[in-house]
Amino acid sequence: MKKFISVLLMMMLVFSLAACGGGGGGAVVEEDDDNGVEESGGLIKVGIVNNPPSESGYREANVKDFEKVFNTANGYDAKTFYSITNDEQLNAARQFITEGVDYILISAAATDGWDGVLSDAQEAGIRVFLFDRMMNVSESLFEAAVVSDMKNQGDDAVGWLLTQNLDEYNVVHIQGAMGSDAQIGRTGALDVQFDAGVMTKVLQQTATWDEAEAKKIVESVINSGQSFNIVYAENDGMARGAVAALDEAGITHGVDKDVIIMGFDCNTWALEELLAGNWNYNGQCSPFQAAVIDDMIKTIESGGTLAKKIVISEEKGFDARTITQADIDTYGL
Repeated sequence: MKKFISVLLMMMLVFSLAACGGGGGGAVVEEDDDNGVEESGGLIKVGIVNNPPSESGYREANVKDFEKVFNTANGYDAKTFYSITNDEQLNAARQFITEGVDYILISAAATDGWDGVLSDAQEAGIRVFLFDRMMNVSESLFEAAVVSDMKNQGDDAVGWLLTQNLDEYNVVHIQGAMGSDAQIGRTGALDVQFDAGVMTKVLQQTATWDEAEAKKIVESVINSGQSFNIVYAENDGMARGAVAALDEAGITHGVDKDVIIMGFDCNTWALEELLAGNWNYNGQCSPFQAAVIDDMIKTIESGGTLAKKIVISEEKGFDARTITQADIDTYGL
């Protein structure tokens, strides 16, 4: 009888702890050994601030990558907030600080405005990781960053464009969300050419990563009668919107055609457009940062120190004249 009462009391204690966990953060988690996960004394609480998966094919792949890594099976109690608006992201990060998470992971909608929130996190003993995009903050305010070199992406794309040795460079430039690291990096190299007079800015306007808005922008240029021979779109979705407008107007595009098409992110369907000769250039932007951050967190949790403060994803650009099916199979999202 005493044994029965002891077992009953232990069961009541377990249920009480689970109820206090409010989502698993303080609960004891036991996984089947067949899954390779040992019994844990508690999950690591992580707040993830990201852009919504509907933003682009790139972002959808990025979100799936984080969901695959930051879950209970891998030892995490993870909550994610999605927004393309910087103020909303800032508020979400503040809420995660209030909730007392262990780590906050951020892909910032804009590079500025984060100093105060990151300082508050640091004072609360919460470690911050940046992913995908950098911020305009002191490196002392974040634990590490696993990001793309957006400036290098822009430099590579514009460098490729210059090698085409065109008689004229009349560019319709469709920008991403203004103030984001991706927009700033992919715009910078092109602005240098505009300022130097090497290239002509027919139109430079944001479509905020939106395909339909990009189509409207190119339609407005076509309707204005302005001459252009390059569409430089800062992601694949906007490039596809631009191409839709060209197709409706009967304007040819791609290899040896009227208009050069440039995009970024390396969605599989976009690389297939290159292989078919319908587009000309695509810049890679890797969405896979989750596993690297997971390794960093596990290093910290085990008492180790991180080898690098900033980890830059390895990326490249693809030319329609040289891309292969093997490239698409390897790098397509």
